[in-house]
Amino acid sequence: MRRGFGRILAFLVAERRTIGQGFVALLLATVGSLAAGVVLGLITGTLERLPGLMILVPAAVATRGNIFGALASRLGTSIHTGLFETGRAREGLLYQNVFAASVLTLSVSLAVAFLAKAFADAFGIFSISVVDFVVISLLGGLLASLFVGAFAVALSVRAYRRGWDLDSVAAPLITAAGDMFTIPALYLASFLTGIRWVTAGLAGGLALLAVVLLVVGLTTHLPAARRILRESLPLLVVAGAVDILAGLVVQARLSEFVALPALLMLIPPILGNAGGLGGLLSSRLTSKLHLGVLTPRGRPESVAILDATVVMLIALAIFPLLGVAAEALALSLGLPSPGLVRMVGVAVIAGSIATALALLVAYYSAVATYRLGLDPDNHGIPMITSSMDFAGVLSVVVALAAAGVA
Repeated sequence: MRRGFGRILAFLVAERRTIGQGFVALLLATVGSLAAGVVLGLITGTLERLPGLMILVPAAVATRGNIFGALASRLGTSIHTGLFETGRAREGLLYQNVFAASVLTLSVSLAVAFLAKAFADAFGIFSISVVDFVVISLLGGLLASLFVGAFAVALSVRAYRRGWDLDSVAAPLITAAGDMFTIPALYLASFLTGIRWVTAGLAGGLALLAVVLLVVGLTTHLPAARRILRESLPLLVVAGAVDILAGLVVQARLSEFVALPALLMLIPPILGNAGGLGGLLSSRLTSKLHLGVLTPRGRPESVAILDATVVMLIALAIFPLLGVAAEALALSLGLPSPGLVRMVGVAVIAGSIATALALLVAYYSAVATYRLGLDPDNHGIPMITSSMDFAGVLSVVVALAAAGVA
């Protein structure tokens, strides 16, 4: 027992710089996700005015984190393996990654729009038209991706030049950036819905652009970009479908969240932090798999367990702070809240459950994809983010019941 504790302590001391970077990154990510939560809490009128929009929100938000989080994970691995370069040559690793991410942004946003409408109809939920969904998803996604993509590339280059561990900072920060930029972008795009010819023309033009770029991307002579698209596209569409299920859960309980908008504020940071923590672990494990430090086994080795322990400790420090910060923001903005104790309780219970599930998904998705000969960098973060959006929303529902809110 003492030997095991001493080993964990020695690991924490040896990794203190990386742990510090990860904690600071997650703290900054929490601030960003809370800002997104504030916007979500303030636009309840729009969510009521555009029925079914909430179904799209988790998928649209997660798509940014999935695409650009995976991009940063691939670049992080290239840094560790000495293959990273900052040139702009078309054949270069950086250019091919950015090109693939751009194609995925439009194609997955289009697929998510159709899925949102299809799921709404299948579950008998009255919603906006498919044309409105296409405009909000593609235009909002495109606007958000301009900022999130630029941030992901700038962060990767900065980490390379400063010697930061990109695996420890990228996933939480990019997930939060996805939250922070996507929700306002969707809100802005919503103003272009319901305009007879303008909305239809914009939807048709954006959809055509997405299809053309996808065909170009799948047939490009750039090998890395082509592989990224072929491996990522099916997974990202499936991930979008899972995220839409999360949106359906929130949509079904929207009246409760509208009555207490402070609770709505908690959803982006809880989902974002759980996904970011899982992505952090996934990125670290993926790099170790590529370097041969970790063996892809069904039973986690000690190095994987130690990494997971660090991530869980960060989570236990972050989620109580999240509850306190959300309550303080709710009071300052005059948003109805169930009170400090219940806000903290919901944040801690939901966050702990979601993070524990994220760690399991992170390990087994990395191991499974690596053993199948696929690139875990293309699969780990999308699998974690989508599963955590759905599991995270269910965790929030469980936490609401446990805290006596619902």
